Amino acid sequence: MFDSFDQIPSLFITEDTEFFPLMSNDEEEEINKEPIPDILPILPLRNTVLFPGVIIPITVGRDKSIKLIREAYKSNRIIGVVAQKNVNVEDPSVDELNTIGTVAAILKMLQMPDGNTTVIIQGKKRFEMGEVVQTEPYLKARVSAFGETKIRTDKEFSALVNSVKDLAMQIIETSPNIPTEAGIAIKNIENSSFLINFISSNMNADVAEKQKLLEIADLKKRAELVFKHLSQELQMLELKNQIQSKVRTDIDKQQREYFLNQQLRTIQEELGGSTPDAEIQDLRKRGNKKKWGKEVHEAFDKEIDKLLRMNPAAAEYSVVLNYAELLLELPWNEYTKDNFDLKRAQRVLDKDHYGMEKVKDRILEFLAVLKLKNNMKAPILCLVGPPGVGKTSLGRSIAKAVGRKYVRMALGGIHDEADIRGHRRTYIGAMPGRIIQSLRKVKSANPVFVLDEIEKVGSDFRGDPSSALLEVLDPEQNNAFYDHYVELDFDLSNVLFIATANSTSSIHPALKDRLEIIEVNGYTIEEKVEIARRHLIPKQREAHGLKGNQFKLSPKIIEKVIEEYTRESGVRGLEKKIATLVRGTAKKVAMEEEYMPSLTAKDVESIIGAPVFDKELYEDNEHAGVVTGLAWTAVGGDILFIESSLSPGKGKLTLTGNLGDVMKESAMIALAYLKANAGKFGIEPKLFDQWDIHIHIPAGAIPKDGPSAGITMLTALASAFTQRKVRPHLAMTGEITLRGKVLPVGGIKEKILAARRADITDVILCKNNKKDIEEIKQHYIKDMKFHYVSDMDEVLQRALMDEIVKEPLDLKVKEIPPSLAN
Repeated sequence: MFDSFDQIPSLFITEDTEFFPLMSNDEEEEINKEPIPDILPILPLRNTVLFPGVIIPITVGRDKSIKLIREAYKSNRIIGVVAQKNVNVEDPSVDELNTIGTVAAILKMLQMPDGNTTVIIQGKKRFEMGEVVQTEPYLKARVSAFGETKIRTDKEFSALVNSVKDLAMQIIETSPNIPTEAGIAIKNIENSSFLINFISSNMNADVAEKQKLLEIADLKKRAELVFKHLSQELQMLELKNQIQSKVRTDIDKQQREYFLNQQLRTIQEELGGSTPDAEIQDLRKRGNKKKWGKEVHEAFDKEIDKLLRMNPAAAEYSVVLNYAELLLELPWNEYTKDNFDLKRAQRVLDKDHYGMEKVKDRILEFLAVLKLKNNMKAPILCLVGPPGVGKTSLGRSIAKAVGRKYVRMALGGIHDEADIRGHRRTYIGAMPGRIIQSLRKVKSANPVFVLDEIEKVGSDFRGDPSSALLEVLDPEQNNAFYDHYVELDFDLSNVLFIATANSTSSIHPALKDRLEIIEVNGYTIEEKVEIARRHLIPKQREAHGLKGNQFKLSPKIIEKVIEEYTRESGVRGLEKKIATLVRGTAKKVAMEEEYMPSLTAKDVESIIGAPVFDKELYEDNEHAGVVTGLAWTAVGGDILFIESSLSPGKGKLTLTGNLGDVMKESAMIALAYLKANAGKFGIEPKLFDQWDIHIHIPAGAIPKDGPSAGITMLTALASAFTQRKVRPHLAMTGEITLRGKVLPVGGIKEKILAARRADITDVILCKNNKKDIEEIKQHYIKDMKFHYVSDMDEVLQRALMDEIVKEPLDLKVKEIPPSLAN
């Protein structure tokens, strides 16, 4: 390769320079008569073009080029020189070389101290490269002469040549970097052709322009083009000198930077390049193509005018420029086209997510209305459910179904209002809020925007992000969302916002009022088996590099993993267990051990370990005062046992099990109701003053609270005081009042699924919860019986058996001696 081309510039030309002998007309005629060999070795040049008659030194570093030079130097010293089209190519092919080149004679070859080889060559005449006859060890090709058009030496041509010579002399005189000796060489050149070639070789132009000059056969046209280039160069030098003379004063740092920018701008304008003003005008042109309103357009033009008046070195320049670019990049009235094929949308949703019919129906309803009306304010959906049920991934599926862009914004841990509304531009490091940044990135004004974990938004002294979200998520306000950085209203009404939350209890009440809550409940075992078979197993197989026939799980084994190793509403824990099983198989495949693709129950236990949970969670009812309750937790439904026991005392009530205030109040209400209605249930009222009551809920390390254990606690107390058994495989949930009314509770689906997992067959519920049972697919609860009640009399009638437990307590009333009574 050629590491560098130190082309000898005019700076080094002197009258006595032996490498630049001046060529006479006779010498040129003699060169033109010399025949060109039919085949020449071809030397590619980078960064320079060799002209006939001109002598230049080149540094040779490429292996092919070194071999070519050495062999040619030992023989006739004649080679063909062509310029590369792309200077960055290290080993150019024939297609990457120009076809017009110059025959060159090697005058001298020098070995430099740094190990490189320097060769001095002289151009002879032009040639045109034809068929390639050799590529190794270097390139050889057939060549033919590239003749020049003969011209008559008339007055016009002579005047043109003299003008070229005068311009070259003026450039030498104007430029302070070129010594006056350089003009002597040009003055002494009498041959017109050599003069044009000499100036073409040394003038300030790139390789492509010089190659263009080399390929012009007409000497007059070539002289005209050289004259044009020299005129531009002279004008640039004069302008540069003019600017320098104007600002040649004692200037401080800011004035110096301003001068340099002005000088750069002037040079770039003369060369046709981009300048700061040109870039700003380009921003204006882009702005004229935007689909924004009058207010935004006026604000943008105002910022552009401010930039044109501002010094690029000023600190505020970059702030204004960044703001103008933000306005350009925001998707003002730029929408993606919705796909209104509802059947396709339903197929996409069904393929990506198993179950979730309620959510899917709501999305299809939205699409149907949008298709009919073609314009509607997008609803603010809030998917509420336990972790791992697919709330976040559902947003991506919705985006794919409707053909919109997808954006996800995690709200967990956000405590600064500026994250939503942005900073004011007066602050250092100000930036727009994350809503605007996300829309800028996605380049669409109607994406599907997932606000993940909206209940985890915090608030502190820096502001209340929940309040800032009110404007974002209010369909009546978000058509004019105001970001502190943008300072212009942006329309968010076409964005399909989908919020996700594990619970609505911690969501700001005003924010919750603007959300359309959709419950995403936990999955049944059957649903989990299908999800694992359709989604989780293929996903983990691919993630661990296994093929379809290398890992298999039967539905029975999947059910074993679900029941014995996970206890959750979603499938996140199940996916982790499946990943563990896949890794166990992947290890055997990688170590080339024998294995069975279809895992057995024994294989599962050897990889994961012994079962963590017992499938049968229901406990016997041989003891009085033990009742099975149903509870909702953040990870889905669960069953809990409420135990009550009596001991001789003075009627003291003790509550244990890490209970919250709501459950403590439920226990006190249950005891108060039982005391008030003791006779109705066959309980002697005096017993409450002679026996201490202890209510305990196992797993005391786990905090428990919620309004759903009232009837369970009352049943436990009634069972303890009557010593009657509770019916087997029975569970209940509901709250009570002092009048004995049963109140409805939430989380019914999760609770029922938990009861089914625990082999509960009978469930007592409030009558108002019947509608929640009807929303559950019937084949999931076909073996379960539901008892709907409205007061506690019905609860105890259905829950307590007539049979007395083994070894009942002696609950006889102890008579107080008359002496103590008085």
